[in-house]
Amino acid sequence: MINRRLTTAEAAERLGIKPATLYSYVSRGLLHPERTPRGSLFDLQEVVQLSRSARHPGGPGHHAPRPVRGRPSGPEPVQEVPIFVTELTLIDQGRLYYRGEDAVDLSRSRSFEEVASWLWTGGWGEGEPSWTVPASMALVLSGALAALGPGVTPLERFMVAIVSGALCDDLRHDLNPAGVPVTGRALVALLAAALPGARDRRLRSHGGPVPSIARRVWDGLALRPAGNRPDAEAISAAGVTAMDAALVLAADHELAPSTLAARVAASFRADPYAVVLTGLGPASGSWYAGSTGAPSEVERLLREAHRLGPERAIGERLRRGEDVPHGFGMPLYPDGDPRAAELLGRLEHVGAPERLDLVHRLLEVGAERGFPPPNFDLGLGALAYCAGMDLGAGQAIFTLGKVAGWLAHAIEEYTSPTRFRSRADYVGAIPDS
Repeated sequence: MINRRLTTAEAAERLGIKPATLYSYVSRGLLHPERTPRGSLFDLQEVVQLSRSARHPGGPGHHAPRPVRGRPSGPEPVQEVPIFVTELTLIDQGRLYYRGEDAVDLSRSRSFEEVASWLWTGGWGEGEPSWTVPASMALVLSGALAALGPGVTPLERFMVAIVSGALCDDLRHDLNPAGVPVTGRALVALLAAALPGARDRRLRSHGGPVPSIARRVWDGLALRPAGNRPDAEAISAAGVTAMDAALVLAADHELAPSTLAARVAASFRADPYAVVLTGLGPASGSWYAGSTGAPSEVERLLREAHRLGPERAIGERLRRGEDVPHGFGMPLYPDGDPRAAELLGRLEHVGAPERLDLVHRLLEVGAERGFPPPNFDLGLGALAYCAGMDLGAGQAIFTLGKVAGWLAHAIEEYTSPTRFRSRADYVGAIPDS
């Protein structure tokens, strides 16, 4: 677990010091060991935070702390630069791992529900827990959505759903590791039920099997994926499979901006609904994905490529000053985003062949011009475009998948909160003495 304890030898080794120096840190109040019959045990998170702080000679940026008037004081140590310790996600040598398991491999062998449980509990779960919307939530959600006007985006519908769910959940303040997954399953189902094409707000099976989250998201977003095509059933099956992989690959990506916001909220014991609503803030911003571009921007690029041709669509973006169009390049994966490669490889039967041909031509133009490899945003945008989804669908898929990661980070914070108080570098007028 994230709050496991280290022996004296283990703590000294992690800090790169001798045990005697370790205990000098204890005497200075930098570490707070637990005394046991077997000897002193040290909190892993506290040791890691100290190893990276200016108070530890081996830490980065070692220097005398800047004096600040009115510095908070009290029994709890306050960290001015938050260092979040996690066991959830590792990005290493061009690969993404969830709790040590390759995320791409998981997208091929596990469902989104299983991966969410893996992130939340560290186990694959037993039986088939309910991923349905409680009746009280479904009723409130239906009324709230009915009051919305036209042109509301899926992410805006998510905001309405989260507030509706929170108001109906008397146990929303249960922050125990066993309780949060129960809330999480209902919350994910609630978001899927808020999508424009959701067939049943409660998503009850009426005696039959409960559809998967991927099936519900596909039905809620792919409003016109196949029409009356004779291969509509095959397209739908391929789409659900690709959707499940997309949700798995979107689940977590270490401390992405939205995850950082969600984790900060959880560190102050915000309830799971508030944590997800906080994460939704950066996720809905126009700069959410930074230089790589959000999935919605990729969807716009593909629509323009459909209308103008890939070369002209890319040319228009270069003319507007974009060095590299949205959807290409990811600094953490200089040799190519494995999530993008996996998702793009699943689109062969998702929609009309001519749409996938256009995606391939866009990739060819990028390769010819020396653009970086495609990123996950391009994979999500291509999935939405090939399936004929409305604009904003790719970002909705990305965000719904992220809920699993936000709640996993929240569980870590509930279990072992990060104590910090961020500081600002003041550059305004200096007050008179």
